[in-house]
Amino acid sequence: MTRGAIVVGASSGIGEALARRLAADGYEVGLAARRTDRLRAIGEALPTRAYVATMDVTETRTAREAFFELADAMDRVDLVVVSAGTGALNRDLEWGPERETIAVNVDGFTAIATAAIEFFEERAGSEAGRDAPDGDLDGHLVGISSVASRFGNPGAPAYNASKAFVNNYLRGLRHRQHARSADIAITTVEPGFVDTDMAMGENLFWMASPETAAAQIHRAIENRRRHVYVTRRWRLIAWLFALLPESIARRLLT
Repeated sequence: MTRGAIVVGASSGIGEALARRLAADGYEVGLAARRTDRLRAIGEALPTRAYVATMDVTETRTAREAFFELADAMDRVDLVVVSAGTGALNRDLEWGPERETIAVNVDGFTAIATAAIEFFEERAGSEAGRDAPDGDLDGHLVGISSVASRFGNPGAPAYNASKAFVNNYLRGLRHRQHARSADIAITTVEPGFVDTDMAMGENLFWMASPETAAAQIHRAIENRRRHVYVTRRWRLIAWLFALLPESIARRLLT
């Protein structure tokens, strides 16, 4: 049976690279983002069937409608990846960048994550009693967070805080699923520095290519991991900030 995946935020960066990696593995892919022309170009280059949906996650009502329309148009959706995200340096605490970061990374993320869970649960209910193979899931939700979720950032406070929200929201969804009949896997991905537009051209340490990040995320999906750092060495940074007294962390970050 052909597998299907929806990637929200598929027009660039990790989302685009992961869409390409999933298609190479045989997934039919639903591509969603604001830049429709870019999505069409990506879809035409994929080796499997691609579907395109224009979606601005900050418009939460219409974004959810677009998600359900895309899911209904596809033959099957087994996997939803929420990769849409934004962030900006904002040392002057201007309201505009903070508002946009929260609108995309918190409101938009939650709108699509809840839509995915709703879709998977409704499908599980409608397919109850089907003759499914052992270990078959009713769905798999993947959220792209960040190692930045592990500490407060004086230069981009909304970004790090929004990624902490993503971590805890996905953790809450995992706890929720224990009491539900639908078998839905939920994976939290915490990348470190990845060579995307959000790196703003900086030559940062431990920088991974989007393709390397996508390969490791794909492996985590196949293994149904609950949590993964990308690349794995970033777990050291997460552990470091968990152990550091706040006074020392403050000196490192300012």
